[in-house]
Amino acid sequence: MTTSTAFLIRALEARTLDTVRCTRHDAADRPVEALPAGGGEPLRCCLRDAEAGEALLLFGYAPPGAAGPYREIGPVFAHAVACSGPEPAGGHPPAWRGRAQVLRAYDRQGRIHGGRLHDGTDPEAVIAELFADPAVYELHSRNVVYGCFMFAVERAAG
Repeated sequence: MTTSTAFLIRALEARTLDTVRCTRHDAADRPVEALPAGGGEPLRCCLRDAEAGEALLLFGYAPPGAAGPYREIGPVFAHAVACSGPEPAGGHPPAWRGRAQVLRAYDRQGRIHGGRLHDGTDPEAVIAELFADPAVYELHSRNVVYGCFMFAVERAAG
Protein backbone atom coordinates (compact mmCIF):
# COMPACT_ATOMS: atom_id res chain seq x y z
CA MET A 1 0.00 0.00 0.00
CA THR A 2 1.36 3.42 -0.93
CA THR A 3 1.58 6.01 1.80
CA SER A 4 1.11 9.48 0.37
CA THR A 5 2.77 12.69 1.36
CA ALA A 6 2.91 15.99 -0.46
CA PHE A 7 6.27 16.43 -2.17
CA LEU A 8 7.85 18.08 -5.20
CA ILE A 9 10.51 16.59 -7.45
CA ARG A 10 13.15 19.09 -8.56
CA ALA A 11 15.23 18.50 -11.67
CA LEU A 12 18.28 20.70 -12.23
CA GLU A 13 17.19 24.33 -12.33
CA ALA A 14 16.89 25.93 -15.75
CA ARG A 15 19.14 28.82 -14.71
CA THR A 16 21.89 26.41 -13.62
CA LEU A 17 21.62 24.58 -16.93
CA ASP A 18 21.61 27.88 -18.85
CA THR A 19 24.79 28.95 -17.04
CA VAL A 20 26.55 25.66 -17.80
CA ARG A 21 25.46 25.75 -21.44
CA CYS A 22 26.55 29.38 -21.82
CA THR A 23 29.87 29.35 -19.93
CA ARG A 24 30.76 25.74 -20.79
CA HIS A 25 32.10 25.39 -17.25
CA ASP A 26 30.74 23.40 -14.32
CA ALA A 27 30.40 23.90 -10.54
CA ALA A 28 34.16 23.37 -10.09
CA ASP A 29 34.95 25.72 -13.01
CA ARG A 30 36.07 22.79 -15.16
CA PRO A 31 35.14 22.63 -18.86
CA VAL A 32 32.02 20.62 -19.64
CA GLU A 33 32.22 17.67 -22.04
CA ALA A 34 29.94 17.60 -25.08
CA LEU A 35 29.14 14.12 -26.38
CA PRO A 36 26.50 12.16 -28.24
CA ALA A 37 24.35 9.88 -26.09
CA GLY A 38 25.08 6.21 -26.31
CA GLY A 39 21.56 5.69 -24.99
CA GLY A 40 20.44 5.25 -21.39
CA GLU A 41 22.29 8.16 -19.78
CA PRO A 42 20.07 9.61 -16.99
CA LEU A 43 19.25 13.20 -17.95
CA ARG A 44 18.92 15.55 -14.99
CA CYS A 45 17.19 18.25 -17.06
CA CYS A 46 14.08 16.25 -18.02
CA LEU A 47 14.37 13.22 -15.69
CA ARG A 48 14.43 10.50 -18.32
CA ASP A 49 17.08 8.38 -20.00
CA ALA A 50 18.75 9.68 -23.15
CA GLU A 51 18.11 8.14 -26.53
CA ALA A 52 21.11 7.18 -28.64
CA GLY A 53 22.50 10.10 -30.62
CA GLU A 54 21.03 12.94 -28.53
CA ALA A 55 23.50 15.80 -27.95
CA LEU A 56 24.51 15.82 -24.28
CA LEU A 57 26.70 17.66 -21.83
CA LEU A 58 28.53 15.88 -19.01
CA PHE A 59 29.55 18.16 -16.17
CA GLY A 60 30.18 18.44 -12.45
CA TYR A 61 27.14 19.53 -10.41
CA ALA A 62 26.82 20.55 -6.76
CA PRO A 63 23.32 19.57 -5.57
CA PRO A 64 21.29 22.09 -3.55
CA GLY A 65 20.97 21.92 0.20
CA ALA A 66 24.12 20.10 1.23
CA ALA A 67 26.52 22.36 3.08
CA GLY A 68 30.08 22.37 4.43
CA PRO A 69 31.76 18.97 4.27
CA TYR A 70 28.50 17.44 2.93
CA ARG A 71 28.60 19.52 -0.26
CA GLU A 72 29.61 17.32 -3.18
CA ILE A 73 30.31 17.87 -6.84
CA GLY A 74 29.51 14.89 -9.04
CA PRO A 75 28.99 14.09 -12.71
CA VAL A 76 25.59 14.58 -14.36
CA PHE A 77 24.22 14.43 -17.89
CA ALA A 78 21.87 17.00 -19.44
CA HIS A 79 20.74 17.90 -22.92
CA ALA A 80 23.23 20.16 -24.72
CA VAL A 81 20.39 22.55 -25.57
CA ALA A 82 17.34 23.47 -23.53
CA CYS A 83 14.60 20.84 -23.51
CA SER A 84 11.02 20.86 -22.28
CA GLY A 85 12.04 19.64 -18.83
CA PRO A 86 10.35 16.94 -16.76
CA GLU A 87 6.77 15.81 -17.27
CA PRO A 88 4.42 18.38 -15.71
CA ALA A 89 2.75 15.85 -13.36
CA GLY A 90 5.50 16.64 -10.84
CA GLY A 91 5.62 13.22 -9.14
CA HIS A 92 8.35 10.64 -9.20
CA PRO A 93 9.81 10.50 -12.73
CA PRO A 94 7.70 7.90 -14.60
CA ALA A 95 10.67 6.84 -16.73
CA TRP A 96 12.64 5.95 -13.60
CA ARG A 97 9.89 4.09 -11.72
CA GLY A 98 11.19 0.65 -10.86
CA ARG A 99 14.82 1.82 -10.82
CA ALA A 100 16.63 1.20 -7.57
CA GLN A 101 17.77 4.45 -5.97
CA VAL A 102 19.17 5.76 -2.72
CA LEU A 103 17.20 8.55 -1.06
CA ARG A 104 19.58 10.57 1.11
CA ALA A 105 17.96 12.83 3.70
CA TYR A 106 19.29 16.26 4.71
CA ASP A 107 18.35 18.55 7.59
CA ARG A 108 17.92 22.34 7.37
CA GLN A 109 21.66 22.86 7.99
CA GLY A 110 22.53 20.74 4.96
CA ARG A 111 23.81 17.80 6.97
CA ILE A 112 23.01 14.19 6.09
CA HIS A 113 20.17 12.95 8.28
CA GLY A 114 19.72 9.32 7.26
CA GLY A 115 18.43 7.81 4.08
CA ARG A 116 17.12 4.65 2.45
CA LEU A 117 17.83 2.33 -0.42
CA HIS A 118 14.65 1.45 -2.32
CA ASP A 119 13.93 -0.78 -5.29
CA GLY A 120 11.85 1.84 -7.12
CA THR A 121 8.52 0.03 -6.97
CA ASP A 122 6.96 2.42 -4.43
CA PRO A 123 9.20 5.48 -4.10
CA GLU A 124 6.34 7.55 -2.67
CA ALA A 125 6.17 5.28 0.41
CA VAL A 126 9.90 5.68 1.04
CA ILE A 127 9.66 9.45 0.54
CA ALA A 128 6.75 9.60 3.01
CA GLU A 129 8.67 7.47 5.52
CA LEU A 130 11.71 9.76 5.37
CA PHE A 131 9.63 12.94 5.53
CA ALA A 132 7.82 11.54 8.61
CA ASP A 133 10.92 12.68 10.51
CA PRO A 134 10.37 16.41 11.06
CA ALA A 135 14.14 17.01 11.02
CA VAL A 136 14.30 15.95 7.35
CA TYR A 137 14.18 19.01 5.15
CA GLU A 138 15.12 17.67 1.71
CA LEU A 139 15.93 14.38 -0.02
CA HIS A 140 18.38 13.67 -2.81
CA SER A 141 17.80 10.71 -5.09
CA ARG A 142 21.08 9.05 -6.01
CA ASN A 143 22.16 6.40 -8.48
CA VAL A 144 22.86 3.16 -6.60
CA VAL A 145 25.97 2.10 -8.50
CA TYR A 146 27.67 5.45 -9.19
CA GLY A 147 26.29 7.58 -6.34
CA CYS A 148 25.45 10.42 -8.73
CA PHE A 149 22.78 12.96 -7.89
CA MET A 150 19.55 12.30 -9.80
CA PHE A 151 17.04 14.85 -8.43
CA ALA A 152 15.93 16.60 -5.24
CA VAL A 153 12.70 15.98 -3.35
CA GLU A 154 11.14 18.76 -1.28
CA ARG A 155 8.12 18.84 0.97
CA ALA A 156 5.23 20.55 -0.78
CA ALA A 157 4.28 23.93 0.69
CA GLY A 158 1.14 24.02 2.75
